[in-house]
Amino acid sequence: MSEERRVGADDDGIRLDRWFARHVPGFTFAAVARAARTGAIRLDGARTEPSARVRAGQSVRVPPLHAGPAPDRPARPPVSPEDAALVQGLVIHRDADALVLNKPPGLATQGGTGTTRHIDGMLDALAFDAPVRPRLVHRLDRDTSGALLLARSARAAAHFAKAFAGREARKVYWAVVVGGPKADRGMVDAPLGKQPGTGGEKMHVDDSPAGLSARTRFRVIDRAGNRAAFVEFQPLTGRTHQIRVHAAWLGCPIVGDGKYGGAEAFLTGAVSRKLHLHARRLVIPAPGGGLLDVTADLPEHVAATLSTLGFTPAMGDALPIDEPKFADTPEGRAKLESARAKARRKARRGERRRRGEERP
Repeated sequence: MSEERRVGADDDGIRLDRWFARHVPGFTFAAVARAARTGAIRLDGARTEPSARVRAGQSVRVPPLHAGPAPDRPARPPVSPEDAALVQGLVIHRDADALVLNKPPGLATQGGTGTTRHIDGMLDALAFDAPVRPRLVHRLDRDTSGALLLARSARAAAHFAKAFAGREARKVYWAVVVGGPKADRGMVDAPLGKQPGTGGEKMHVDDSPAGLSARTRFRVIDRAGNRAAFVEFQPLTGRTHQIRVHAAWLGCPIVGDGKYGGAEAFLTGAVSRKLHLHARRLVIPAPGGGLLDVTADLPEHVAATLSTLGFTPAMGDALPIDEPKFADTPEGRAKLESARAKARRKARRGERRRRGEERP
């Protein structure tokens, strides 16, 4: 017999085929299209199409072939008590929609070759009172510390993803760099690509047609003569290793970044050899309205280096930040909707590619 399932609040507004992908694993787009065409799938009792948008509270008829339990998936390893205590201790903000962690340097955001211990593998310990584990919204490099945003529902994840895609979020990074930029402030507009011969693990400035647009604002907070500078970076795009590559391209690699600065990226004396890049502040529109504005404390090695060089965090915190742009004028609304439409088109292209892969 067919099974009737209710659409939850987290799925309000998504396509019917995406709803099946989330809740009935193994039900491909082709299978959804076939079942909808024959009337086996219905929405509130009526025939429907895979592209139909579902609404919270609606009833979805799931055909008998897929009404049983979902296929088994490889079980995630349980989070150890030590890792659970660690990751819960990283939480610096918690509300109904979001968690923000202050990620320490050296802990990866997600797994990869040879990486078995990471934030993504500890998310089960961060469910708290929510029915599901939170979702990563963006990433930080393993050796970069600071504010890492997690969404506590699919709906919140979609909201934050649109905010990042629509340039509504502001991410403020602090770095200690060797030497310093020639100008006190400016914009790096240098496209990036994967450096050949590195297996995709290293990026470089790529002026060829294959280069991806990458833009980073910078402003010098303070200088220690010609030895080092305390710099604020605001990435306006989200390319891999973007700030690190742009800093090196400016001629002032981030302290501790041997990957992009080589031997010149290390200072003598008592300065740590760890990477000195920290996601200090995140400002992003919240799903329920208003702003989510969170500041992450510095890791010990960055705080120690600032002190050694005579820099003070208060100088960086005193700099004004341009708030995320809200559509409070007709022009603003048009620009915001254009950015969001572009993000939706990009998502649809990804869906079409995935569907093509499923077809014989």
